[in-house]
Formats: sequence, structure tokens, C-alpha cells
Amino acid sequence: MPPAGVPAEELLIARFRGHARRLFWSALVLIGVCGAAAYFYGNLPAGLEDWMLLAAAGALVVALVVVPFVIWYSRTVTVTTRRVITSHGIGARSRDEMSHARGYTIGVRRGILQRMWGVGTITLSNGVDAPMRLLNVPNVTLVHETLADQIEVSQILAHRDAQSGQDGTAPL
Repeated sequence: MPPAGVPAEELLIARFRGHARRLFWSALVLIGVCGAAAYFYGNLPAGLEDWMLLAAAGALVVALVVVPFVIWYSRTVTVTTRRVITSHGIGARSRDEMSHARGYTIGVRRGILQRMWGVGTITLSNGVDAPMRLLNVPNVTLVHETLADQIEVSQILAHRDAQSGQDGTAPL
């Protein structure tokens, strides 16, 4: 802990994305398109050419594999010693933050499928701003414990700094 009156340095605790289970169907589409393109290449009926098959396969791969991957990859959650930051967006980035020092409640929801995959949904609510939902958080129990610890440490530091500022002396 830093000495009283000295601002605490903001350190990165964790950076993660939602669980990649949503890419399961994209992986199946990729395997199916590759298999179908390999099977039909050179065996197309009259009137169709191989470049048409490859163009259709490429369009399917871009629409059903690449786009979902880019969307998944563009959504991140960052936990630091001062705040929780969620960011998403491909072209224009959108970012939401919630400070640990302000305090918030942590709600964890885990459905049957989420328990099977070891993920969960965390809802952070400070009572003033709109709740922040972290969807499909991997290792949800560990993230929940880390957030609870960070709230406690941030509030202890804020209280200590407030106490040391009242009479101008550092507490012993």
C-alpha cells in the first residue's frame, strides 16, 4: 500500500474477453464449408464453374466465421486497481467504466449451460449509473472474488486518505 496522501498507482489486474463458446457454430460452419468446397471442387454440374463455388464458400466464411470472430474479439473487459472498464466496437470504440472506490454491488448469475462451461454473468450496480453487465465471464468465481477484494481495498485507501486529510497528519 502506498503511504497516506500519495495516490495509488493504477495497475492492471486482468484483461479478458467473454468465453469463446459462441464461436462453436462458426467453427462448425468453417469445417462444413471447407469440406463441401473440397468435395464439389471439379465436380460441379454443367453451367457452374469452380470460381463460383469458391466465391460462395468465401462469402459464407466471411459472413459466418470472420464477422462473429471479429465481434467477439473486439469486446474486452479490463479490471485495474481503480476501476472496471468494458470496451466494445469495431470501427468506433465504446467504453464504460465503474470505479471501485465508489463501491458497487456484485451480482452473479449462472445458468445450467454456463455452469457446464465454467462461465457466468456478472452485474455491477452502484445505484446511480446503469448496471454494467459482464457476459460469459470465464472463471466467474475468481473474477467475483477479485472485484470484491478491489472494492474493499479501494474503500480502505479512500477512508485512510480522508482521515489523514482532516487534521493534516498521517495516521499511525
